[in-house]
Amino acid sequence: MNASVKMDCSTVVGSFVWVEDPEEAWIDGEVIEVKGEEIKVQCTSGKTVDVKVSNTHPKDMEVPPSGVTDMTTLAYLHEPGVLQNMKSRYYIDEIYTYTGNILIAVNPFKQLEHLYNDQMIAQYKGMALGDMQPHPFAIADAAYRQMINEGISQSVLVSGESGAGKTESTKLLMKYLAKMGGRAVSDKRTVENQVLESNPVLEAFGNAKTVRNNNSSRFGKFVEIQFDQGGKISGAAVRTYLLEKSRVCQVSDGERNYHCFYMLCAAPSEVIRKLKLDDPRKFHYLNQSRCIELEGMDDLKEYRKTLEAMDIVGISLEEQEAIFRVVAAILHLGNIEFAKGEEADSSVPKDDNSKHSLKIAAELFMCDEKALEDSLCKRVMVTPEETISRCLDPKSAALSRDAFAKFVYSRLFDWIVNKINNSIGQDPDSKNMIGVLDIYGFESFKTNSFEQFCINLTNEKLQQHFNKHVSEMEQDEYRKEEIDWNHINFPDNKEILKLIEKKPGGIIALLDEACMFPRSTHETFSQKLYETLKKNKCFSKPKLARTDFTICHYAGDVTYQTEQFLEKNKDYVVAEHQALLGASSCTFIAGLFPLQIDDANKKSKFSSVASQFKQQLASLVESLSTTEPHYIRCVKPNNLLKPSTFENQNVLQQLRCGGVMETIRISRAGYPTRKHFDEFLDRFSILAPVKLDKSSNEKAACKKLLETVGLKEYQIGKTKVFLRAGLMAILDARRTEVLGKSARIIQKKFRSYRLLNAAINMQAVCRGELARHRFEDLRRKEAAALKIQRALRIYLDRKAYTEAVITVQSGLRGMASRDVLQRKTKAIIVIQRYRRRFLAESHYKKLKKAAIATQSAWRARLARKELRELKMAAKETGALQAAKSKLEKQVDELTWKLQLEKSMRVDVEKSKTQENAKLQLALEEIQLQFKETKASLLKEVEAAKNTVKIVPAVKEVPIVNTELMEKLKNENEKLKSLVSSLEQKIDETEKRFEETSKISEERLKQALDAENKIVNLKTAMHKLEETLEDVKFENQLLKQSILTTPVKTASGRFPTTSEEKQLNGAEFTTPPRIQESGSDAKSRGSHIDPRHEDVDALINCVTENVGFSQGKPVAAFTIYKCLLHWKSFEAERTNLFDRLVQMIGSAIKDEDDNANLAYWLSNTSTLMFMLQQSLKSGGTPFRKSPSLVRWMTKGFRSPAAEAIRPVDAKDPALHFKQQLAAYVEKIIGIIWDNLKKELNTFLTLCIQAPKTFKGTGLISTSTAKYWQGIIEGLDALLSTLKENFVPPVLIQKIFSQAFSLINVQICNSLVTRPDNCSFINGEYVKSGLEKLEKWCSETKEEYAGSSWDELKHTRQAVGFLLIHKKYKISYDEIANDLCPSLRIQQHFKLCTLYKDEIYNTKSVSQDVISSMTGVMTDSSDFLLNDDSSNNISFLIDDLSSSMQDKDFAQVKPAEELLENPAFVFLL
Repeated sequence: MNASVKMDCSTVVGSFVWVEDPEEAWIDGEVIEVKGEEIKVQCTSGKTVDVKVSNTHPKDMEVPPSGVTDMTTLAYLHEPGVLQNMKSRYYIDEIYTYTGNILIAVNPFKQLEHLYNDQMIAQYKGMALGDMQPHPFAIADAAYRQMINEGISQSVLVSGESGAGKTESTKLLMKYLAKMGGRAVSDKRTVENQVLESNPVLEAFGNAKTVRNNNSSRFGKFVEIQFDQGGKISGAAVRTYLLEKSRVCQVSDGERNYHCFYMLCAAPSEVIRKLKLDDPRKFHYLNQSRCIELEGMDDLKEYRKTLEAMDIVGISLEEQEAIFRVVAAILHLGNIEFAKGEEADSSVPKDDNSKHSLKIAAELFMCDEKALEDSLCKRVMVTPEETISRCLDPKSAALSRDAFAKFVYSRLFDWIVNKINNSIGQDPDSKNMIGVLDIYGFESFKTNSFEQFCINLTNEKLQQHFNKHVSEMEQDEYRKEEIDWNHINFPDNKEILKLIEKKPGGIIALLDEACMFPRSTHETFSQKLYETLKKNKCFSKPKLARTDFTICHYAGDVTYQTEQFLEKNKDYVVAEHQALLGASSCTFIAGLFPLQIDDANKKSKFSSVASQFKQQLASLVESLSTTEPHYIRCVKPNNLLKPSTFENQNVLQQLRCGGVMETIRISRAGYPTRKHFDEFLDRFSILAPVKLDKSSNEKAACKKLLETVGLKEYQIGKTKVFLRAGLMAILDARRTEVLGKSARIIQKKFRSYRLLNAAINMQAVCRGELARHRFEDLRRKEAAALKIQRALRIYLDRKAYTEAVITVQSGLRGMASRDVLQRKTKAIIVIQRYRRRFLAESHYKKLKKAAIATQSAWRARLARKELRELKMAAKETGALQAAKSKLEKQVDELTWKLQLEKSMRVDVEKSKTQENAKLQLALEEIQLQFKETKASLLKEVEAAKNTVKIVPAVKEVPIVNTELMEKLKNENEKLKSLVSSLEQKIDETEKRFEETSKISEERLKQALDAENKIVNLKTAMHKLEETLEDVKFENQLLKQSILTTPVKTASGRFPTTSEEKQLNGAEFTTPPRIQESGSDAKSRGSHIDPRHEDVDALINCVTENVGFSQGKPVAAFTIYKCLLHWKSFEAERTNLFDRLVQMIGSAIKDEDDNANLAYWLSNTSTLMFMLQQSLKSGGTPFRKSPSLVRWMTKGFRSPAAEAIRPVDAKDPALHFKQQLAAYVEKIIGIIWDNLKKELNTFLTLCIQAPKTFKGTGLISTSTAKYWQGIIEGLDALLSTLKENFVPPVLIQKIFSQAFSLINVQICNSLVTRPDNCSFINGEYVKSGLEKLEKWCSETKEEYAGSSWDELKHTRQAVGFLLIHKKYKISYDEIANDLCPSLRIQQHFKLCTLYKDEIYNTKSVSQDVISSMTGVMTDSSDFLLNDDSSNNISFLIDDLSSSMQDKDFAQVKPAEELLENPAFVFLL
């Protein structure tokens, strides 16, 4: 039975159908008339149309307003149903939808940040596909888990047209995989970071703005992420396909060139000057389009981001500089224009600007300017005989320039990809990988060229792979359900691929053949195509076109224009270009163009782009075939790139191109409608209610129902019912018929009920009238009876009143007599009492007077003794003052001497300097005379020698000039004496200089000693002043204490006013013991170093559990008392605190023992409280009371004040207090972490909706044990904390955090998982919340605190799930009354995800959802923030206030230490 026949059988008046529409693709309407195979439909748009039944599709009226997450669950799987479901979800910002295991992603054209944060990643971690809302994270997690569990490599294929969001979806997949497979290291250059940061680098050099997309990838990309055995990323590789090189030279209006060109033009000024760049509008390769700047995109910011990404992926600064030098050179190369040269068909740079651009390009390429010009304007042809240089005309030179630019940019892009791969590295030991394919989608424009041909070939290949996979999934579903089925012949595009790839005779083969012939043109190529492929049914020639051809692709017919096919298919490597850049002085540029061995003797080489691409594509498909594929189909909702705009025709075309409709066709070839047994029975049980009541087996019930209805083409699986296409419409028609009959019966009964009510009302009126008449008669009779009764009561009351008055009078008289008697008796007793008191008081006064006299005499004796001691102290104070004045005089004298010494030293220095200068001058003069004399002497000796040589030797008789010799001898003696005298003077001068230096050093040393003495004297004076102030302070206190004590004089009387004045004016001397205490204050207040054995004994004792005393930890109290006795708080340096910290750290190493942790939490918090009360740092230090004052005030101190007393803390003690606070937070964090692990075990079960069959009751007792597990865990921890006397404020913090975790987990599950947002799950969670509320009330506020308030979000969400008649509720009631704590995004999720399996009640009305949609700005922010970290912060003041009332006076120290003589002070 075909679909049209089935539709005909089910179409009746009142049915709702979908009708084709030229503008909206499909519109819905109601059938108002049926005429055989034609029907009349009243559309919702207002118009009425006549259509054939076969051209319509039934509409499912039970689809929720927010659509379904998986479109395979739609009752009617057809184009309009799929389109409407996606549209309804898109308008509520649900941009992801499943079709089986395929994810369809609709580009929202706005930011939905909260959909992609780390919290959302945590939500999807480990969840099965379909348990959560559709999301790329779910696809990535499914691939990752399947790879880990099954050891099979995975691949995710992301496709769609330009602007559909492929690149962003790919980034999300890689982000999730990097999060799952990343390592916790701080280095930025990890493999996962390099994989992520490769995206911005490749986008900068491979993405551009097109008419349809602002960030369109102009190349295909396949990223292989390798994993080790532990599931961590160990390597990666990036493979690219078909970079659009022609964009470098040709940019259509409204588009842009590659991003890197604009980024470089917006670079910092120093880069601009270095590369000699300018505004982008001045470069030919950029100004072909009027679109230069992009809204919302800062090119300078993107430039800096690209540099950071390049640094992370391993591109050095030198390489970055070289890359951008090449990019700048390409821009300057494009500005070279050509004009005709002097020779025929030759060309030269057109003008000075072109020559200037040529020069700059040569400088940036670091090559010879003339050689660059020749490579552009000439071409070398190699023949067997000779090498010929041929000039190019201006047009050919321009083409050569563009080919050169494309050649350079292509090599640069390939180098970047290879560099990224080399930097990331591949793991040869990796056996598993996940590949992410970001590939261009099917394209069909008005003008389709070679690029569209290659892109569509890619999609044909991938579609074949996709169809095969979908068919296999379909058949796997049938096998899993164990139903009888025949093999599905899925649509195969083998013929199209054969048309393109066949060799010989395919389009690519014919294209390569045409490119091999020099004189081939696109006309000859087209004619060859027409002649060879005219009989192929997938190939056709347009009627009005001469060179175009049409291919019947799977997504529709596409007509290609062949004008540039040959040029774009030729991938020439011009030998001159290769040789020129290979010889560049820049090693980077030369490395881009390595010189091949045989390149020097060859002409330009031809390589087919199509053939290369075909090989790459075959390799890609081969790689994908070895993996388990997952699919993401990206859809662009409109061509305006605007949010909240859904164009039906555009989306439908993309669904067809993306293979989604192909998936539907494959599904419809089998059993497209699949329903779980409970869902099927919920919908169609009314068709056979009698037979189903006796059946408890869902499978048998479904089979009986289908047999009763009489359907044949169905299958019963293990968990689902499978229906052929069209059967769902028949069942719905019969269900509608049954519902109609039921409605008519209800109407009939209701009318009968209304008539019966009318009759009853008439009878009631009649009976009422009769009753009123009877009541009036009875009322008159009752009034008469009342008058008689009133008269009788008056008589009886008057009689009783008279008797009562007599009785009262007699009682009053008796009471007055008794009162008089009582007053007389009381007066007698008072007189007797006063007499007895007078006698006793007289006796007491006599005794008191004698006692006072005795006490006064004794006090006078003591006071006189104390007075003598004070006078002696005062005398010593006077002596101290005299010593002070004497010392001050000595200081003044020394200061005067020091100043005199300094002035003398200055004078000596001056005189010494002057004398040295004079001596130096004299020495220089003497040395000058000596040199002159020596020079003259040498001259005379030389003259004498010359004279001797000149005189002829006539005879050998010696001649001696005696006079001359004598003269010379005398002069020589004089010179010697002069030299010796000068040497003596020099020696004397040096000796005097040394003596002067020694004297200066001695005087300087004396001056320094004097200064040290002055400093010491000042220090001594300062100490004396402090001592004197202490003595005065003690004297003043003693004065006040003595004056306030009533002392009798020697005569036995109290002192008079004049005597008191005399005492006040007297000077009191300090007793010797008080003076000693004041002078030795520093020595007594110093740190007492405890012995090592004492410290070891203390630590060994408190390491063990010494228990508690009076509810306080003994260990903390013992440590505090020892530190106080040893004066460790006042020590400038001690290692005792470090040892205590190490001891605490060692004691809490076992993080699983909550009892031990609670014990040390109690000790550390108590010790920190005691230190907080004792330690005071900064400000005015505490003044120690003198011994007499302490003795006098000792009796007035409380035991608590003696237990904890303030001390002047030094840095080690303050640091120890900070370390204790850190340990308190750490221990709380460990306890909380243990509780969190325990709670998470039960929470995953508590938030999961229980699987119960409809009608079997709400909550089974077996599922309640999970909530009881949470309660038991809380009770166990509370008991442990209370047994160890942990402060209540810390207990409150822990449990508040626990309830916050429960609130976040449950509330987030309600708004993310459709199965949980249901009535039955609300009942289940409510039962658990009641248990938690009972626990809080039993625990009391002292320990629970505000824990119950932490669950407000969950309580309000559950309350919304459980209320009935939600369709009557307005949004104001939801926001203000029902769920005031929830955000609008959470309201929206609850309303759209809600379902009721028990009563089948509906959610809120569509108007309420529309009003929410209008108010929402960001629909992705619907999760509560999970701040349940291990660190629970608290304020020390809160801890202090909670422990303020603790009395430590009765606490007993550790018994083990009391036996040690060194710890006697603990007693």
